[in-house]
Amino acid sequence: MRFPISLFAALALFAIAAPLASHVEDTPPVTKTSDWNGYEKVDFAVFGHNALVVKPKTPAPGSPWIWRTEFFGHEPQGDIALLGQGWHVAYFSISNMYGAPAAVDLMNQFHDYAVKTYGLNPRVVLEGFSRGGLYAVNFAAAHPDKTAALYLDAPVLDIRSWPGGKGAGKGDARCWQQALEIYGLTEDTAKDFKGNPLDHVPQLIEAKIPVLAICGDADKVVPYPENSAILVERYKAAGANVSVILKPGGDHHPHSLKDPQPIVDFLTKFAYPK
Repeated sequence: MRFPISLFAALALFAIAAPLASHVEDTPPVTKTSDWNGYEKVDFAVFGHNALVVKPKTPAPGSPWIWRTEFFGHEPQGDIALLGQGWHVAYFSISNMYGAPAAVDLMNQFHDYAVKTYGLNPRVVLEGFSRGGLYAVNFAAAHPDKTAALYLDAPVLDIRSWPGGKGAGKGDARCWQQALEIYGLTEDTAKDFKGNPLDHVPQLIEAKIPVLAICGDADKVVPYPENSAILVERYKAAGANVSVILKPGGDHHPHSLKDPQPIVDFLTKFAYPK
């Protein structure tokens, strides 16, 4: 008997299989170099997905790096400032996987590849913009030993908030169906889903992972009270290291800060303490 399989379920199975297949590939990926804001950017494909690493002019001691989990190049002032401090910047394109377990498995493969190939620190700062928060937090919870800190910018921390639109936000119907597919959920089972980033906060606290959150308090797309506010409250209640920059009247855009110095200050102080 043949059983039907949805497109996204098929993609999930491929995503799981791709890293396994990569282990038998001896040919290094083809790379292309270009300039990105005055720094060398190396583009390549690995594990079936596009990726890139931007190199600082002089790497800082310990080879620190920040990994933008979604929307590379959008409001990049923090990344550019860290490059100036000797950090590498990385991106691995696994869009529309919403931080699901298959995505985290691929991320783990990319992490190990980047560390080995570019001589990076085994512990990375995860930078989660918007839906990138799903990837950043879920990876950190699964691999706290490979995580130096989290920089979360208007992050999605509950798929029911976005794209589900089950709270104050309007959500996104198409993305919600994609998320249900990749997580193997239905409308009914999603109600009791326990695999959201907010469910992983205890693991983050136990691992003493510092968190910087930058959010607008009037975010209509990813409402602050349903997402970052819960993480911040739990961190503070536990006496854990969290810093929140809340922009009064701020909506989902623009991300980041015009002056990225507070981002640099937090990450250079807490991600790789001397």
